[in-house]
Amino acid sequence: MNRQGLTLTMVFLAESANYGEGVGNISTLKKMSRGNYEQYTYISRQAMRYNMMMQLGWDRTPVDGKSGVVQFAPSATIQDYPEIDLFGYMKTSSKEEGKSNKGGASTRSAVVRLSNAIALEPYQSDLEFLTNMGLAKRQDLENGIAQSEIHRSFYAYTITADLDRIGIDGDISIPQKEKAKRVKAFLDTIQFLYRDIKGRRENLAPVFAIGGRYERKNPFFENRIVLEKGKIKTDTLLQIMESSNDIKENTVTGVIKGIFENDAELEKELGAGSVVNVFDHLKKEVDDYYGESN
Repeated sequence: MNRQGLTLTMVFLAESANYGEGVGNISTLKKMSRGNYEQYTYISRQAMRYNMMMQLGWDRTPVDGKSGVVQFAPSATIQDYPEIDLFGYMKTSSKEEGKSNKGGASTRSAVVRLSNAIALEPYQSDLEFLTNMGLAKRQDLENGIAQSEIHRSFYAYTITADLDRIGIDGDISIPQKEKAKRVKAFLDTIQFLYRDIKGRRENLAPVFAIGGRYERKNPFFENRIVLEKGKIKTDTLLQIMESSNDIKENTVTGVIKGIFENDAELEKELGAGSVVNVFDHLKKEVDDYYGESN
């Protein structure tokens, strides 16, 4: 069976990287609950995609609002715009837009999928107290007071890609070389991803990564990263790797040393090398796949 599914689960360290609706003068972080008491902050997949597209320079796909909803323009195709090739679209056109146009909606499901980036450590209700004293004192004005929820944590998220669907949409089929170029550009971006928020630039580059190119298009390691006392649990990941020869033979792991308490264990049990080597390996896998498909 051809190995058409690429998946990568990553861990990064960040602080207060996605806010939701505020309450009064309090800026609240996006959070979800698990169990009776614990809350975990998260960075939405929409926020992650926004930063990826900005840093790739792919955020130029034309849009319109003629249907009453802002969506990609009917004229935009995957041949010209990699964003909708990888992340799909819904385009609506009316009968009045052309004599040969019958109108209706056309859709393309995402070929590359993102999960939310969910904290691996619970939120502890920390708040930052803010004033604008530096400005107010210039004219002897009253301080403006605000509070902002803060949380510094490791976060885990997963990307998956259906390599066999990249660059193909109806009658459109882009060259194999261009398909590989798009996937590798995406991998380069997540390797060095960052996010600007509230005057800060947060580094979302992975400090741990595990994944590969597989026969099944399954995000095997999604929701399987467990952090305990500064250590990534290896037994959970080993059970997944041992579940099939495909996963065992094709999984690569990388870690940046000096961040987790069990670097040596990750190297011994999972064969972890560097994070750079993981991305280099996956880009070679992409080249091999599209070379095989010629």
